[in-house]
Amino acid sequence: MMKFNKIYFGLWILIFALFAYWQFNDPDPEVWVSIYGVAIIFCMMGTRGIFPKFPLAVVVLACVAGAIYFYPGGIGDWISQEVEQHDLSMKTPQMEEARETFGLLIVALVLSPALWKAWKRN
Repeated sequence: MMKFNKIYFGLWILIFALFAYWQFNDPDPEVWVSIYGVAIIFCMMGTRGIFPKFPLAVVVLACVAGAIYFYPGGIGDWISQEVEQHDLSMKTPQMEEARETFGLLIVALVLSPALWKAWKRN
């Protein structure tokens, strides 16, 4: 199981590092680089089999709450806009909020197995 933890969380460390890098041109990079940085820290802990229950619960719940708060009204419209523009530049604030929503959901989903492991240990 330890090998799975190293591979799973190690892969997500790299992915979250890319996510953080891409946020540097965002209007609020300090927020999003910090969020992905926290995810990286918990993934680094996960590679070592360290799963702190309360901090993980706070982060996962905060990400879910943030995703609900930012959840865009028209997911279909957003997806259509993304497909039509053929690049990743932000054209509207709604596009940015939709992307941020899914970023928070990704963090919550990736850290959920760590939270599950923490819960099982106690």
